[in-house]
Amino acid sequence: MSDRSAKVSRKTLETQISVVLNLDGQGNSSFDTGIPFLEHMLEQIARHGSFDLTISATGDLDIDDHHTVEDIGITLGQAFNKALADKKGIMRYGHAYVPLDEALSRVVIDFSGRPGIEYRVKFSRPRIGQFDVDLIHEFFQGFVNHAPATLHIDNLAGQNAHHIAETMFKAFGRALRYAVSRDERMQGVIPSTKGSL
Repeated sequence: MSDRSAKVSRKTLETQISVVLNLDGQGNSSFDTGIPFLEHMLEQIARHGSFDLTISATGDLDIDDHHTVEDIGITLGQAFNKALADKKGIMRYGHAYVPLDEALSRVVIDFSGRPGIEYRVKFSRPRIGQFDVDLIHEFFQGFVNHAPATLHIDNLAGQNAHHIAETMFKAFGRALRYAVSRDERMQGVIPSTKGSL
């Protein structure tokens, strides 16, 4: 079996990000980003996706979290793209429904090579602790642009903003896990009718 891991670094005027990813891991994770709530959400991706994931980031948090959150999404998308290489033999599509108490979210992903996001989420308040909930969309937008992938996220129920966010990230991890898993019947085949994604 080929190695499906990647190490990606990204440096801009505002941020410096490093991501180490193993698609065939056990859900181990380590984060140093300066944004505790985002780290909690990233842990859900690793645990529910069964990926080994290490992310370190420094950014202009003295201004706000925007650049750091977006650039982590971008770099994580680049890491998935690198780890998947030519995408031969993967399931390609993945979906998951995840509840948490009153909240329920659905995530559907396609590693299509065509970036796009449909994001239908309304939060009950603008912040979770100190974290601006608008940045969740920025994270996922950065990811799909650089994975590249098509992503649909729908929050179907929920009142508690933390619960809503957590169901989204858990469902994202579960959908990713299925989409990148190997289809033994399609070994060496790119999962597309065109022969390319």
